[in-house]
Amino acid sequence: MTPHNEADRGDYAATVLLAGDPQRAEWIAGTFLEAPRCVNRRRGALGFTGMFHGCPVSVQTTGIGASSFLIYAHELLDHYGARTLIRVGTCGGLTRAAALRSLVISAEVHGEDAASGQVFGLYDARDCRPDAELLRRALEKAAQLGIACQAGLTVCSDVFYHPRGSGIGRFAAAQAAGAIAVDMETSALYRIAGHFGARALSICTVVDNIATGEETDYGERQALFTDMTRLALEVSCTS
Repeated sequence: MTPHNEADRGDYAATVLLAGDPQRAEWIAGTFLEAPRCVNRRRGALGFTGMFHGCPVSVQTTGIGASSFLIYAHELLDHYGARTLIRVGTCGGLTRAAALRSLVISAEVHGEDAASGQVFGLYDARDCRPDAELLRRALEKAAQLGIACQAGLTVCSDVFYHPRGSGIGRFAAAQAAGAIAVDMETSALYRIAGHFGARALSICTVVDNIATGEETDYGERQALFTDMTRLALEVSCTS
């Protein structure tokens, strides 16, 4: 076990889906995994391991933001031997094309600006892309399954309640650079995976759109994650 995780070595599979919300992690395990067992409850950061189509898969809660995310990702990679990390999270759309409830796959990620990303900036900035084979398989599987998604540049921020507010002006530079969505953890995921020589992919569901002002209701969140979770699991067991 580690300071933040009570699981024993061998309790996690080599492939781990990472969800910020413990309720989402529990829902994924109960909905998609065969014979799931809870391997971590410490600090409420629930972790589960089970089977999907005969493949061992784990799901681990990471909390919100890069600081929390990096603790769990680091321990999974360094102590538990995880080799593939797939984020199944939420994001905000920055263009009309990133439609509400659709999926965004981060093909590249930048920090929101020079002031943001000081935590995940500790890792090599060159490692800001997903594993190429995971990305290829995700796009292929999404097309096969008829899941609406797009891959492209995303931006990452470690500030949710920004002094500049959350309006469209805050992300003007990111939009001008071609970013299609914003989240808080993808840059940390790609950089720490690169640091450990592991594979990583970020798949997010658009829960609000800054360009249109639309947003989903929190009550429908778990139902929104079916396509994202199914895609992540299919990719993890076929790549």
